[in-house]
Amino acid sequence: EGDPHKLSEGMMIAGYCIGATQGYVYIRGEYALAYSRLLKAIEQAREIGLLGKNIFNSGFDFDIAVHSGAGAYVCGEETALLNSLEGQRGEPRKRPPFPPVAGFHQMPTIVNNVETLANLPPILLNGAAWFTRFGTENSTGTKVYTMLGNINNTGLIEVPMGITLREVIEFYGGGMKDGRAFKFAQTGGSSGSIIPQELQDVPMDFASMAKYGVSMGSGALLICDDRVCVVDVIKVLLNFFKVESCGKCVPCRIGTKQLHDAFLRIAGDVGTMDDFERAAHVGVQMIKTSLCGLGQ
Repeated sequence: EGDPHKLSEGMMIAGYCIGATQGYVYIRGEYALAYSRLLKAIEQAREIGLLGKNIFNSGFDFDIAVHSGAGAYVCGEETALLNSLEGQRGEPRKRPPFPPVAGFHQMPTIVNNVETLANLPPILLNGAAWFTRFGTENSTGTKVYTMLGNINNTGLIEVPMGITLREVIEFYGGGMKDGRAFKFAQTGGSSGSIIPQELQDVPMDFASMAKYGVSMGSGALLICDDRVCVVDVIKVLLNFFKVESCGKCVPCRIGTKQLHDAFLRIAGDVGTMDDFERAAHVGVQMIKTSLCGLGQ
């Protein structure tokens, strides 16, 4: 929304590198502002010859189309996104073949997040050494986070990889709201992980988080204080997944319902150890047998 030209330029660079002549941006239907600004930026790029045929007499053809999805969460999974882009149901595909072999209309396709592509222009402009100054040895560069929840300052930040959750809360978030104690953070949107208080000083990079079985996800950070019940949060997240499951594979379609039912009982003070044990068992089976990363 703030710099759509950086995305279109990053897509051009990626297209040039892999020999693609057409790019697609898939935007959820709810993001009307991003959609309108990107369309305007693409039209501006076409007007000055940055998109289209034989760009600046280079012999390189590249154009970008924008597709607004219907809002299905599962379309964040790359093969479900490709199906939706083709006008089919937003359901994951069996793999192999993977998208680089057979993607959009069975043609070789590279699927990347906006954040990844938007990093390309400044890296080429300033050099790889400039980018790797930020972050840690194994996770270089920066990461964009959306801060939500019980903190004084919410919003979007871009910080070096490897920053700790405590630093994010105290420096960028302005501390916990009402002076309450930090209890846990839910990272990466609905399909992310829960970071307990004990891990708030662990560097937030891919390697460090993985050591503790925690995923960074897409960069959303829901900060919760000591008034928030983790069981209630899990119950809400499981209801979301139950509703958003595409239903294609049995483990996810049935498993999300069973997990949600178990946590409804637990949250309602009628749960037993059997509910916890069954939820753990179902979760393991979903990881092993679900078709895509959302069920897993």
